[in-house]
Amino acid sequence: MFEFTGKQMQKKSGLIFILLLFFFSGCSTLQPGYEIPVVSITSFKALPTQGLIPQFQINLRIINPNRSSLDLKGISYTISLEGHKVMTGVSNKLPKIEAYGEGEVLLTASVDLFRSIKFFTDLVKSQNKNNIAYSLMAKLDAGTLHPLIYTTKKGQINLNQAIKKQ
Repeated sequence: MFEFTGKQMQKKSGLIFILLLFFFSGCSTLQPGYEIPVVSITSFKALPTQGLIPQFQINLRIINPNRSSLDLKGISYTISLEGHKVMTGVSNKLPKIEAYGEGEVLLTASVDLFRSIKFFTDLVKSQNKNNIAYSLMAKLDAGTLHPLIYTTKKGQINLNQAIKKQ
């Protein structure tokens, strides 16, 4: 068996502390001056329905203010209508955004009817409703060396305009 003296234990503890310090500070020292990319929601619109399940198209613009490219790994999102979470989704088909560049992400979301029964019940009760409040919460993953990017967009969908476009 190994036996360590007090002095040897102090040296090993000090070495372990230094290694842990480098490990935990490693991500921040790899890219000094890293800025979180800007995510803007440029559109959220209802698509013509294909059967009974409504679909929405969500367009995001991502601006990379950094000197290295941003290789997006994935996105997860939740969409609420009138406060009811009716859609959740993920995508890993995202563009690589070059240094000091921007890119577009197009998402198509379908309603989960089982989760949205309460929303549809409330919508039927208020038949004279012209607008539906929506909320989109998205999380972008740019890889392990970058922080997660969160964005939220709230607004109104005008039902009269959506019906006229169909």
